[in-house]
Amino acid sequence: MRLLMRLLWIIAQVLLISRASAADLTRAEVQSMLSAAPAAEKANFAGRSLAGLDLADLDFSGADLSGVDLSGADLSGADLSGADLRGAKLVGAKLVGARLPNARLNLAWIIRADFSHADLSGADLETLIVSTGLETLPAEAASFVGANLTGAKVMARLSLADMRGANLSYLHASADMRNQSMGLIRADFSRANLDAANFSGAALGHSNFEFAKLQHANFSGADLSDADFAGADLTEADLSDAKTAGANFASAVLTSVRGLSSSDGKR
Repeated sequence: MRLLMRLLWIIAQVLLISRASAADLTRAEVQSMLSAAPAAEKANFAGRSLAGLDLADLDFSGADLSGVDLSGADLSGADLSGADLRGAKLVGAKLVGARLPNARLNLAWIIRADFSHADLSGADLETLIVSTGLETLPAEAASFVGANLTGAKVMARLSLADMRGANLSYLHASADMRNQSMGLIRADFSRANLDAANFSGAALGHSNFEFAKLQHANFSGADLSDADFAGADLTEADLSDAKTAGANFASAVLTSVRGLSSSDGKR
């Protein structure tokens, strides 16, 4: 009897979890809400579950998606410009080709999220939830291949992320040294794949690039003050006119690097 009751309890929990993770709305209902929303107010999906839905190519511009569960949702080609995604859960979401300029992703879950070729220009990516534990696992890393993050603000852990060919020009990622009472809070690109990424003009003071793949990366005119490149591969990277005071290049691969003199940084 006790075994039967235990089995029934387990089944009930599974059903509850399945129900909790199911979408509250259908694609048609989402489209209806988007169409009916007054232009001045924009659609409000705050706290709803849109998990697993096909939301490709929909216009969510300016919409309130705070706290929304978008796990496994297909947002390919969707317009999320100016959307509020704070606290949104994007685990396993697909955003290939999506537009997210000026979007707010503070505290959003981006575990396994695919932002490949997405437009994140001017977006605010801070304190993102990128892993289920203290360390990011390869299977949990987000993808930003070819994404546009021009002028975006990043203060998050993006270690192991695939950011090949991403445009990170004029990125705002320098640590605020006036507010570090809890320890150094900085952008973390350690072990990320940043081959051919463009960081021209970016503010990257104190950023972490340990063991990152930075072949052919463009750091021209960037502020790399006190950044950590220990063990990183900077083969044929361009550091022309970059500020490298205090930067750490210990054990880094510096083959054919442009613009880096022997007196720059720490080796």
